[in-house]
Amino acid sequence: MALWMRKSLKTFNNFKCIMGSFAMINQTSSWSSSFIQNLRNPYSHFGNLPTLFYSSGVESTTAQNQSDSSFNSGCSQQVMDFPGGKVRFSPEMKFISESPEERVHCYQVLDENGKPITGSNYIQVSEEVALKMYSNMATLQIMDTIFYEAQRQGRISFYATTIGEEAINIASAAALTTDDLVFPQYREPGVLLWRGFTMQEFANQCFSNKADYGKGRQMPIHYGSNKHNYFTVASTIATQIPHAVGAAYSLKMDKIDACAVTYFGDGGTSEGDFHAAINFAAVREVPVIFICRNNGWAISTPTSDQFRSDGVVVRGQAYGVRSIRVDGNDGLALYSAVHAARNMAINEHRPILIEALTYRVGHHSTSDDSTKYRPVDEIEWWKLARDPVTRFRKWIENNGWWNGERETQLRNSVKEELLHAIQVAEKVEKPPVADIFTDVYDVPPSNLRVQEKLLRETIERHPQDYPSDVPK
Repeated sequence: MALWMRKSLKTFNNFKCIMGSFAMINQTSSWSSSFIQNLRNPYSHFGNLPTLFYSSGVESTTAQNQSDSSFNSGCSQQVMDFPGGKVRFSPEMKFISESPEERVHCYQVLDENGKPITGSNYIQVSEEVALKMYSNMATLQIMDTIFYEAQRQGRISFYATTIGEEAINIASAAALTTDDLVFPQYREPGVLLWRGFTMQEFANQCFSNKADYGKGRQMPIHYGSNKHNYFTVASTIATQIPHAVGAAYSLKMDKIDACAVTYFGDGGTSEGDFHAAINFAAVREVPVIFICRNNGWAISTPTSDQFRSDGVVVRGQAYGVRSIRVDGNDGLALYSAVHAARNMAINEHRPILIEALTYRVGHHSTSDDSTKYRPVDEIEWWKLARDPVTRFRKWIENNGWWNGERETQLRNSVKEELLHAIQVAEKVEKPPVADIFTDVYDVPPSNLRVQEKLLRETIERHPQDYPSDVPK
């Protein structure tokens, strides 16, 4: 009875607060002006109204104590101990703005002339590492040029370049260790290059020969290497992101001193895989680094048609993930950001999101003509004025580590090595037809055996439609 009386008294006081507020409205001389004022600030008369907590079966002691104190103070503001953290009530109805007054700043170390910006803080890079970084960036440029031409000549079926995004590839790879698991999209061959994947291995995959680790079952540029902890590329957008999070969770459970790293484009953040993965990573506190290459275009779709938020970096905060926006054409800034992110991911058991702002200078792939949906002068400006390879070369030249003679030697050597690798790859035998049906089941099921039989019969009936160099 006493408990019922106490609750009844609180309900009465609550009702008195409400009626008092209505009385204030009724006493006003002008209904219309008061009504308009309340629309502008609808909580002006209800700001001191306490919030009541209801539960089924179990009553919150914290809520009860808060409710007691609020009534004693006469409808004062409260802090609710809500699951996930305390939340303060406010008498003001205020919506969070759809966009900040100022966009999130972009971390940069080197200016366009390759000179460190005054006051910039970054991780020091040794001469040895810096020269390897530049050599790999230049090698990536040459690979793109020659393989792209090979596709145009009909020697390989498909290719996608990394032109304009070389720094993201190489600088991020340099900041990781070979124990870190990489889950790429399809524009990160530089990570493999850094880890020791050879020109011959790249050529074997693009030409789908018998030496290809994927046994010719993947499109060109869909690289993979167990040896280098580089998971095989999949064309399906964003599917690698939840895989990376799951792997990172495994690393955490096994207490392994490494992290998972996944790469994706701005278009990938429109997929549900991204949102599910980053939320899971935040909740489970797993050591994973999300690296978004925001290059302005998802094939022909500009970022303005992808999202209305301030890019991708703010999405990290929305999911409770520490995030940073970096100049994707600044190798030194990227190296520093990924180096710091790796330390935080492993030592603090947390996911990190890096948005690298860059520009896809090349076409999306050999199946695309980007001049149909973006101006040529825009492409040329990024290619000449914002080239990440040129900027990094200026930095090592300013340090006295590089010169024109070494530049010529490097490019001639890489070109010669790659052309030789292509000649060898073209002569290597193709994988046998049987390889199409292996490596999934220990014992092939009946439906696969039927498919293999039908394929062989089709090849025999129409030999002119199939390559003659494929072993039967």
